[in-house]
Amino acid sequence: MVCTQGSREQLAIAEFAAALLVIPKTLSVNAAKDSTDLVAKLRAYHNAAQSAPAGDAKRGLKYYGLDLMKGEVRDNVKAGVLEPMVSKVKSLKSALEACTALLRIDDRVSLALTSLSRLFIRKTDATLLH
Repeated sequence: MVCTQGSREQLAIAEFAAALLVIPKTLSVNAAKDSTDLVAKLRAYHNAAQSAPAGDAKRGLKYYGLDLMKGEVRDNVKAGVLEPMVSKVKSLKSALEACTALLRIDDRVSLALTSLSRLFIRKTDATLLH
């Protein structure tokens, strides 16, 4: 399935993906492992899973995650690591909503400051003319 997005949407998606990559990078660094190598392998596995056709064995690579005790990438389902997806999705949605609210507030503040600066400039110009 090919999804096409506008350039602004692509930028937002890329930045969101980069923000999510902080999680495995930070976990790897805190476990004193090579985060660059581990995250690169994990991304390669997940990319192979996403680009594999339906029914391909590579689709199972989407379940791979980090084993930070051994410093390797492993199949988490085979290892018995089953995580509650619902709670993770809710957490991500809550974080996204909080970020969106902050950005909206920031836009309003910057718009208000722009309006105030325009008003100040007008008053200053009017004062200088008199």
